Amino acid sequence: MSSKANRSTPLGLRISAIAGLLFLHLPLALIFLYAFTTEEKSFEFPPPGLTTKWFGVAWSSRPDIWQPLYLSLQVAAIATVLALIFGTLAAAALSRARFFGRETISLLFVLPIALPGIITGIALRSAFDIMSIPFSVWTIILGHATFCIVVVYNNAVARFRRLNGNLVEASMDLGANSFQTFRHIILPQIGTALLAGGMLAFALSFDEVIVTTFTAGQQTTLPIWMLSELIRPRQRPVTNVVAVFVFIVTLLPILAAYYLTREGEHTGGSSK
Repeated sequence: MSSKANRSTPLGLRISAIAGLLFLHLPLALIFLYAFTTEEKSFEFPPPGLTTKWFGVAWSSRPDIWQPLYLSLQVAAIATVLALIFGTLAAAALSRARFFGRETISLLFVLPIALPGIITGIALRSAFDIMSIPFSVWTIILGHATFCIVVVYNNAVARFRRLNGNLVEASMDLGANSFQTFRHIILPQIGTALLAGGMLAFALSFDEVIVTTFTAGQQTTLPIWMLSELIRPRQRPVTNVVAVFVFIVTLLPILAAYYLTREGEHTGGSSK
């Protein structure tokens, strides 16, 4: 049946789909291509030659890369942990409880990721200024946590709503306390959703630019370093090498989150 459906697909639709894919992915292919170019100061197409030397340069001859990389990893890891804690707690509260204004609170949780990043950045910077909070690693982490919590919350609340409340009630009736019920009943059923949400949060935090620009002060994360290198380049291909690394670091968690979410669609014991 699938082959018959493929034969009946209009040619124009196929061409449109291919054109859309090329439009989305050709720029990514160019990033990979120019990570291997022999030209240092400008990009020509096609490249005059190909070389792997820029990977060695980025690894051993550009120490200015390592501190921004470490900072980005540190910020993404801590922001993800905060998102897992607060996003899970919020999802647990709002998925099971019934009270006036619940939908409004749910909207407020989702709002930070729906707003333009520049609005969130300006709001956070204003709040830090009003409270006289100096810009530091923690202001970046707080800024990233605002949208990382949303990612974890969305994944967790969807899974919580599919849980069978009878399992929780049975656990409590048999003498289990809240922690034991969460560990043995709830966590095994929402674990993949939390893991997927955490991976997505890490990927979003690692390559965030706009919110970081307003909350970093004098700190430089890897995406901000890349932006500065694009404006005042020392070695253009090195920026592309770093972009390839960022692409891989963000793609792997996204792929893992996709497969974890797909495999966890059917929750054991969920109500029909």
